[in-house]
Amino acid sequence: MPEKPVDFGFMATGIGSVPFLDVEATCREIADMVPFMPFWPQFVKRSHLEDMSIQYSEGLPLLEVKAEERSLIIPKSDQRETELVKFYEHYLADEVEHFAMSREYAPGFYSLLELIADGEVECGPFVKGQIVGPLTFTAGIKDPKGKPILHDPELSEAMARGLAIKALWQVRKLERSGKRPVIFLDEPYLSGFGSAFSPIQRHEVVDMLRIIIDYLRKNTDVLIGIHCCGNTDWSMVLETGPDIINFDAFDYMDHFLLYEDDIVRFIEGGGAIAWGIVPTSGFRGDESVDDLLLRLEKGLKRISQWGVNADLIAQRSILTPACGMGTMTPDAARAAMGLLSRLCRRCRE
Repeated sequence: MPEKPVDFGFMATGIGSVPFLDVEATCREIADMVPFMPFWPQFVKRSHLEDMSIQYSEGLPLLEVKAEERSLIIPKSDQRETELVKFYEHYLADEVEHFAMSREYAPGFYSLLELIADGEVECGPFVKGQIVGPLTFTAGIKDPKGKPILHDPELSEAMARGLAIKALWQVRKLERSGKRPVIFLDEPYLSGFGSAFSPIQRHEVVDMLRIIIDYLRKNTDVLIGIHCCGNTDWSMVLETGPDIINFDAFDYMDHFLLYEDDIVRFIEGGGAIAWGIVPTSGFRGDESVDDLLLRLEKGLKRISQWGVNADLIAQRSILTPACGMGTMTPDAARAAMGLLSRLCRRCRE
């Protein structure tokens, strides 16, 4: 948690992925729509290199990109130990630049920061980045036998540490903008936690996320969020110690609000809730600010009924889309961002 709790007051931001192709124009639009906390966009329809896992694979050991499948694999190799030793040499020597994201893999990152640096866009006190979470990342990579490396302790730990130092590289670049950096760990895999499809123990989830969170806490003053757009065990997520939790408030409000004691403790301890109140996968186009405000107020009122001060809840609230917008049409994504922007203004008034 930050030493001094932050007053977000219903600032809005985005999750990451967008369906657009024009890099600079999109960054300008984002800065205009969510000026308090602009986020750098991931152009998933522009290149397979901007897939949420491939985008963060540069500098990590043993990985091979399969362009047609938009996936990462660990190919058969007799170099496993050699590659892991090389990786840890870079990691333990704090060679942060070795783990940089190149412009080819993340053009939106570079474009947004250049626009801010050149004074081309005006934005508020924060700038947001994101990185794939270690569970989602390792669950999606198969070893030579076709088994997810999430279940290989040696490889999963190496990848988590690699993502941690990549996140640090990103945060240090974001800091140069003069804005306070915020970074979300995107963990869609956690939406299956507890089901037969997710054979992983609670302590393993906490340990993996803590590798990144603790590393960032030790090395930088960043605000850390965890994003999961489905049903999960929020008490487990909160146990990892993030500053912000981001959930799909449009579809999963009631499930999230089952965790009364954990949520109250989190908010009163300085934590913030990012309400994913604008639908993405189920976006129809006829949603209104009034409709979304009614849904949001339902959650806000429930928490105030638990004894949390209404002003405190407002200070600890951020607004986002329910999930990334990469699967939406460009028109729908623009409409959703417009709704988010108007809802932000309405709540802040």
